[in-house]
Parts: sequence; structure tokens; C-alpha cells
Amino acid sequence: MATLSHKITISLLLILTLTFSVFSEAKVTVYAASSMTNVMDALIDDFTQQHSIKVIPVYAGSSSLARQIERGAPADLFISANQLWMQHLVKVGKVDQSKVSLLAANQLVVIAPESSSINTFDLGDKTQWQSNLAGGRLAIGNPTSVPVGIYSKQALESLGVWKSINRLLAPTNNVRVALTLVERAEAPLGMVYRTDAILSSKVKVVSVLNENMHTPIVYPVAMLSTSAEAMLFAEYLASVKAAEILASFGFIEPTLKSDE
Repeated sequence: MATLSHKITISLLLILTLTFSVFSEAKVTVYAASSMTNVMDALIDDFTQQHSIKVIPVYAGSSSLARQIERGAPADLFISANQLWMQHLVKVGKVDQSKVSLLAANQLVVIAPESSSINTFDLGDKTQWQSNLAGGRLAIGNPTSVPVGIYSKQALESLGVWKSINRLLAPTNNVRVALTLVERAEAPLGMVYRTDAILSSKVKVVSVLNENMHTPIVYPVAMLSTSAEAMLFAEYLASVKAAEILASFGFIEPTLKSDE
């Protein structure tokens, strides 16, 4: 027959076991644009060294992630590579505008394979584009839905060459696929974010696009959950340490407001 003290001991052990189980299962699911892959992995690694919270990243094109969230995907935070898809979620009632802030900014560049003979050329000259493409295609994100493709189209329109080369594109679902096409020399030129280009030893930057040629490249982040764990990770992303990690990967500080 169990004594009272024995019963109390068993009860305490059960409570401790349940408590440990709750904390060990604490997690945050972050939906982030493909161009955030490397830096987000670094941010998560730093965060989890300080907190016993599992952060699960899901990387894809912003348009794909936004559509998943619209359909009810269980994301706690969403980081988009442009304002368009974040505002879409605001309009359909999936995101509260007051819960949106800007995490970082980026730049758009033209790249070529590292072994390519292509160097800086006049981006406003359609004949030079056609000559350098040499029958190949320009790797960019889908210009109708993928942020890097939307920015690229805007820049090419500003340069006055869009109508001349829009039939020479290799549109992709996200920026990492565009980068890969150029890395493999399957495309002689590509347009990607500077942060992606500098991470690869297989490509070289041919030109950095003037930011006045396209809408500002910013990364809005939104809280989709009210969980304590999600709030803690969101607070971390706004910290000085997170800003330092973002800068180390080539991201720059945004100057716009989250609803501009």
C-alpha cells in the first residue's frame, strides 16, 4: 500500500514530466521568403542558443507562402520579400497591419557565371543584352508574382529594354532557382538579390541596379500568432544582435514604413 509521501512523490514527478514536455514542445513556425534562407538559419541558430524554443523555418517564394497562409497554413510569422504579398494578406484579413514591421532591405543585381567573359555593360542598350544573352535566356523570378521578378521587370522597364528582352526570359518560382540557373551556366545572365549573389562563388555581379529603377526592396515581417514563443522570436528579430547578423549577410536597414 502506497504511503502519502510516495503518492506525493509520484504526483510531483508527473507534474515535472508534463512541464518538461510542454517546454520541450514549444515551437515557432516561420514562413520566410527564399532569399532569407541563409540569414534566417543563422538567426534561428543564435536565437535557439538562448531559448529552449524550436523554430521551424519554411522557405519558398513570397507569393507561394502568402497563398498558403491565405488557405490557413499554420504559420506564426511571415516574412515577405515585398510589400505586395504582405498587403494582400492584410486585405484578405489574414494579417493585422498593426502587427507588421520592416525587417531588412536589399539590392537588385545582374549576375553572370563566374567563368563567363561577360563584364559590366550598358544595361540600357538592348543590343548589348541580346549579344550577351547570345541565344540564351535571362533568369529572373516570375515577373507577374515573384518579388525579385517584379523588381526586375520594373528595372528593365526603367532602362527601356523590357519590350526587347521580355521574350528572352527564364522565369522561376523564386530567386534561388534563378541563382541556380546562372550558377550552372544554364542561363548566361540573371537578376537576383545582392545577398544571394554574394553567397555564391559560382557567379559574379555584373551590375548593381540603381534603387530608383524599382520600388524599394524591403522585407516586411508579420505576427500571425499571439503565442508567447512567437512574440519572443519577433522581439529577437527586432534586436541589435539580429540586425548585426542581417548586416553580416549583406542586408541593409530599411528606411520605409511598413505600410508604404
